[in-house]
Amino acid sequence: MNRELIGKAESIGSGQRVVLGMDSTEVPVYGQQEKSDYNGHFESVCYHPLLLFNNSGDCLAARLRPGNVHSADGWEEMLLQEIARQQKAGKEVVFRADAAFAKPEIYDVLEERGEQCTIRIPANDNLVRDVAELLTCSVGRPSHKPVLWYKGFLYRAAGWKTARRVVAKVEFHFGELFPRVGFIVMNLETSNQAVVRFYNQRGTAEQWIKEAK
Repeated sequence: MNRELIGKAESIGSGQRVVLGMDSTEVPVYGQQEKSDYNGHFESVCYHPLLLFNNSGDCLAARLRPGNVHSADGWEEMLLQEIARQQKAGKEVVFRADAAFAKPEIYDVLEERGEQCTIRIPANDNLVRDVAELLTCSVGRPSHKPVLWYKGFLYRAAGWKTARRVVAKVEFHFGELFPRVGFIVMNLETSNQAVVRFYNQRGTAEQWIKEAK
């Protein structure tokens, strides 16, 4: 019923592209509620629901899950159903999510359907080697403002069917010994900086979850 009501609002008018953001959250419990369990990440006994938002902040789908499941558990049914709905309405889909959703099967599903994604991936030795030349701070007095470097390159992890574009962001902050390094896998045709800016908007999903709570 919730999704049908949102659909009526969407039909009034919106762009041809919709951004879908998926995230999980913690709902602590204080008793012996059925299927509640301890979650090591949140360090609490909880439920661990999965939620799907569009870029307007509408919650398109939600699933109540046991507290001990992986953050991405159950993504397929929820995401594929929404992609089919958006494609039927003639919309292009971009999926945006954090590293918990860095799964080859998600990339494959989106690419097979001709849709786009921007997903953070965990760092590893191979990725770090690809940006080794950016990890040394320049000689001289350090800047009080953050120093940012970006690099895009093709990368193929074990288990991937094909190489994919990865964008790295390296940040040097005053007073910090080591740089902050992040990697994003994506198939958007835009600049490295624009990819990072777009991904950083993913944090709005977390704000919508806090607002709902």
